Amino acid sequence: MSRFSNLEMGGESEGRAHSQSKALVKDGVFYFSAAREAFENGDFRIALRHYSKVLEFDPQHAAAWTGQVRMLIELGEFPEANLWADKALEHFPAEPELLAAKAVALGRTGDLEGALVYSDAAMAGLGDSAYIWLARGDVLLARAEARAEYCFEKALTLAPRDWFLTWLAGRIQFFHRQFALALKFFQQAVELNAGHFLLWLELGQCQQALGLVGSAKHSLAQARQLNPQCQEARLALVRLSDAGVFARLRGWWRQLFNR
Repeated sequence: MSRFSNLEMGGESEGRAHSQSKALVKDGVFYFSAAREAFENGDFRIALRHYSKVLEFDPQHAAAWTGQVRMLIELGEFPEANLWADKALEHFPAEPELLAAKAVALGRTGDLEGALVYSDAAMAGLGDSAYIWLARGDVLLARAEARAEYCFEKALTLAPRDWFLTWLAGRIQFFHRQFALALKFFQQAVELNAGHFLLWLELGQCQQALGLVGSAKHSLAQARQLNPQCQEARLALVRLSDAGVFARLRGWWRQLFNR
């Protein structure tokens, strides 16, 4: 019976198969979207691979070049980010966000003068993106300049109530060990997107850095509840528990020897 059905409805079956195969086509648009999704989930290495795939389809995709540099920065591979920024700038010498990413890479490798030069070039370019302002803030924090706070405020004004950019602002502050300011941004990001495990995870890590043990345990527990596979949250909770046990033992020994 199925054979006759296939014969009678062959056109319809072929149409469905064609639609499915069309839906599964993985082109540059698909990989660019996948890269953004991986970025938002903190999967920076996967995002890097996806941006590379975009360039296989379209070598002139400026945003994918910039994305590669940004992912290398997020991975802490600053010299490599600087190298790829130079390669990208050969193709797009006036791309503002690419210039901004180059500035961040230089700032994080200690070339503070070069970082400011590239940041100035990014600011002078056409367009006014939130990332350019975040990158400016990153450079100014590296230079220990007080004007950095204004840059973060400006970035979030351009993208109000955007959890992603708020989270990125927190990551920049955290990298530069501005934990109290990072805490503010992470808390705002959680308020905007309370269902994202990564925001709770990094909020908990920031609270831990500030010595807010109880709050850190709560945030990390929320991260694990939202993503039971999150090993970072599990290990952080173990470390917090171990630290609590050690503190109690140390207090017990002090009491014993003081008697």
